[in-house]
Amino acid sequence: MIHFVLLIVCAGAIYLSCEWFVNAVEWLGERLKVGKTAVGTILAAFGTALPESVVTLVAVTTGATDEAKQIGVGAAMGGPLALATIAYGVTGVMLLLKRRKQRLEVPAPTGTPENGPGDETLGNRKDMERLAKDQKWFLPIFFLKVALGLVAFAFKPALGVLFFAAYAVYFWREIRSSRAADDADADEDGEPEPLKLQPKAASPATWAVAVQTLATLVVIFIAAHFFVKQLDVIGPMLGLSATVTALLLSPIATELPEIMNAVIWVRQGKTKLALANISGSMMIQATVPSGIGLIFTSWHFDGPLLWSGIVTMAAITYLLLTMRAHRLTPARLAVAAGFYAVFAIGLVPILG
Repeated sequence: MIHFVLLIVCAGAIYLSCEWFVNAVEWLGERLKVGKTAVGTILAAFGTALPESVVTLVAVTTGATDEAKQIGVGAAMGGPLALATIAYGVTGVMLLLKRRKQRLEVPAPTGTPENGPGDETLGNRKDMERLAKDQKWFLPIFFLKVALGLVAFAFKPALGVLFFAAYAVYFWREIRSSRAADDADADEDGEPEPLKLQPKAASPATWAVAVQTLATLVVIFIAAHFFVKQLDVIGPMLGLSATVTALLLSPIATELPEIMNAVIWVRQGKTKLALANISGSMMIQATVPSGIGLIFTSWHFDGPLLWSGIVTMAAITYLLLTMRAHRLTPARLAVAAGFYAVFAIGLVPILG
């Protein structure tokens, strides 16, 4: 029973910390003069994805056996899977709930066509192009990442550097394009809420922004670590094997900060930041942990890892095609979570 209580406490700590983190990171973006899109794709994504990258680094460099090192490889594959399915799906569900609530509070005028809360597209064609941009970057990089797990050759570890370089290029391109996009949008998402550490200051001190950002990251890292530990105990208690727990539950736990960020930003009406945080985190997960894994392990995939890669690519392909057709709605975004159910079902014959 204590483990379930601790699980709830850790989840609550992560949510509250993310409330303070997203508040601080928006002000950090103001201080660094980066575009608002980059606040989600770069600053928030880097902060919340850093713990997972550290987990991969520790696992592959200190693991005494190949099996121990495979934990790091599993983390490098499980992160993108959870983001491409659960994170996007939860965001879609939150948007559905938000729009349904708005319709109940403000009924449509008489004679207006009755569309469901999930039928309205998320932005205009330009917005869809921006959303699709990150998916276009992610998909080929992730495909290469999976393909390298199926072959063996002497200089494969050296290719890890290419993944770091790919993220560096993405980082530079995102910073430049985000500023230009924000100029065109004229601050569509509005100003950040007052800094929680200095709620009465119209413009908080830089030191307060830095302290709130770093302090919340520390709490998120610690709470996420203990959240995963509780799942490792609860999984067997529920009759789940260690492998199933690692592949199904742990990825959701490690990506919980990104999911919480998305929930908070959707609640604040900042959908673009929510989606940008997920796509930016996916780019980090596709490159940094992969580069670390390639350098320090054999990077060889078994059945479950290959299956996770296939499902991830299928989910992103679905989202990319929907975005390019300008047909991405909250309901269709929520469908992405179904790919995680497909992954879980597919694991049964693979592990059996």
